Amino acid sequence: MQASAVGMSVSVVTWPAYVRVGEERGGGAISSAFVHFCVLAASQPPATLVLPLTSIERELHMTKRTRWVLLLALALTAASVVPAAASAPNTRTYTVTITNLTDGQPFTPPLAATHKRTADFFDVGSPASFGIKEIAENGNLGPLMDGLLASNKVSDVVVAVAGDPPPLMPGSSVTFDIDGGPGAKWFSYASMLICTNDGFTGADALRLPKQVGDVVSSTSYAYDAGTEINTESFEDIVPPCPPLTGVMSSVPGTGASNPALAEGGVVTHHDGVMTASGDDTLLADVHGWDTGAPVAAITITRTG
Repeated sequence: MQASAVGMSVSVVTWPAYVRVGEERGGGAISSAFVHFCVLAASQPPATLVLPLTSIERELHMTKRTRWVLLLALALTAASVVPAAASAPNTRTYTVTITNLTDGQPFTPPLAATHKRTADFFDVGSPASFGIKEIAENGNLGPLMDGLLASNKVSDVVVAVAGDPPPLMPGSSVTFDIDGGPGAKWFSYASMLICTNDGFTGADALRLPKQVGDVVSSTSYAYDAGTEINTESFEDIVPPCPPLTGVMSSVPGTGASNPALAEGGVVTHHDGVMTASGDDTLLADVHGWDTGAPVAAITITRTG
């Protein structure tokens, strides 16, 4: 990011294969607001936002998409720095690979953690936490990330950025290392299905492999957070969906929850994309997936 007296230029940030939250990068530790900015603002083509000193919206007539990226950029500049965590003794190291098994659903970079058994990401049949709601509706990793960083049940937190652009695209994999301290014998992750109203995938409390060289393999399905009505309209979908999937749209999308669409349900297995045809909408033959099959594969190897 570059700033001047008359404006701010925001461009795609290229990351290493993964970032450990709180880890020092170029003189400052990674913050949750910074990761949110990179995950979704950078998943669009490079954009330049000019911030005049007078009324921004009145003079620039900003679209919803531009406002959304701008707000993320401002959140980035105002974010507090998360202190880097010190390595605990008797720490174990694991290499994790997560693969997107769908044909048309990009995922936000997985937010992963190692933790004690009583830590909880989500439960099918129960209401989604605010952290899961924000991931599922807006691709916002911040609230869940902040909760994990504040929990004494959590050992390590990693955001697995797949590449440039950061989302984990259909058929692609991301591999990252994560540590587990004493008592942190479980692994969980969550990732938004970008082209949905409130869809996500994830694993809740997978048992980590015990010995060096041991491997644990699993899969995860698509879930509906039950927090937003599935309109399947691009007006209610995060802005990166159309460009990431090669679909044209005349509406900007949104990165904020709409209270009028609040559902108040529970986490369930996702029924998939239903719309067969139309303009400015999700399409089953582009964004759909086999609802009877997993959407992601997970492999965890203990390496140290």
